[in-house]
Amino acid sequence: MLLLHAALLASPEKQLHHQMPSHHPALSRTGSSTLSLRLRSFKRLQVILQHLKMSKHTDSAAEVLLEKKGAAGIITLNRPKALNALNLSMIQQIYPQIKTWEQDPETFLIIIKGSGGKAFCAGGDIRAITEAGKVGDKLLQDFFRGEYRLNNAIGTCKKPYVALIDGITMGGGVGVSVHGHFRVATEKTVFAMPETAIGLFPDVGGGYFLPRLSGKIGYYLALTGCRLKGRDVLRVGIATHFVESEKLPALEKDLIALKSPSKEKIADLLNSYHMKCTIDQEKEFALHEHMEKINSLFSANSMEEIVKKLKQDGSPFAMKQLETINKMSPTSLKLTLRQLREGASMSLQEVLRMEYRLSQACMKGHDFYEGVRAVLIDKDQSPKWKPAALEEVSDEFVDNCFKPLGNDDLKL
Repeated sequence: MLLLHAALLASPEKQLHHQMPSHHPALSRTGSSTLSLRLRSFKRLQVILQHLKMSKHTDSAAEVLLEKKGAAGIITLNRPKALNALNLSMIQQIYPQIKTWEQDPETFLIIIKGSGGKAFCAGGDIRAITEAGKVGDKLLQDFFRGEYRLNNAIGTCKKPYVALIDGITMGGGVGVSVHGHFRVATEKTVFAMPETAIGLFPDVGGGYFLPRLSGKIGYYLALTGCRLKGRDVLRVGIATHFVESEKLPALEKDLIALKSPSKEKIADLLNSYHMKCTIDQEKEFALHEHMEKINSLFSANSMEEIVKKLKQDGSPFAMKQLETINKMSPTSLKLTLRQLREGASMSLQEVLRMEYRLSQACMKGHDFYEGVRAVLIDKDQSPKWKPAALEEVSDEFVDNCFKPLGNDDLKL
């Protein structure tokens, strides 16, 4: 396709003669006909040039598609085979585009979605980070720095930001959606922050939004990696709206068609789709019967105390949570609990700075690489954590992970 356009651009006049043989009547008429023909040709070239300018963004092979349609800037995460996992190159394209659209008077809203039908975004490109970590590549700094700056750009974006979180939405996928104004879940949405299972912590601003969910549900989701599906993602406050998956193309079309929309107009449109959706309306919240226990068991000040409370409770629910927690990285659990407790009273920017410090501490440690090996590479699901028990993770070690990095601290 591009080669064809390049040929068209190479020589407009030559191209004109190719399309219009010399014996053609149009060429033997007056000079004005030739002029109008050339003007038409010039206009066509302008269209082609415009297309070429956008083609690097809208080429279907690109990992992220950035398009302007009507009043909306549209971001499509386009790595369906990798469940739209975010890599550094995608982050580096999305961030400046959001900043440009934010300043553009012709852009009234930003929509982000995933391609392929299975996932909105299953997280960050963990494999690439792991490989970089093994050889001490600076991707370890660049990736987290870029990702957290993007999370902050979304959290502070002046234009209404609509995330269509259809399908798997985990880790990094939560980071590019949850901080925006509107998050539209569907019956296919699967939410989780599963980082403690791979020796990491629920980053991308998890320290900001998780402790702000009602009761202790955020602490429970962060420590156990529990998955929420469909309407439950709305019920806990991760999503703001719930719409049938097959209605999303129509919703997107209606959002694009809005004329100079205000945030209120966008909210009204989303509400009208939300109100019409009856899927799983009668279904009870999956954690409803356990909320009292979650609020009491996960309110403890330390991981050791949470474990003690779960053991003392002894109910099937508590025992199941204990079993889950025992599989997680003890280091990750301690970092995560403190991250959420401190993040509860911080701004998003303070949280992201804190999380950047934690990310760099995890990259220097053992558990992240061991967790990725056990869960994603060898898939034996048997990580050998070091230290192997909560009691062995000292307060001094945890304190060190939270220490400022001086000149290397995240700048927002």
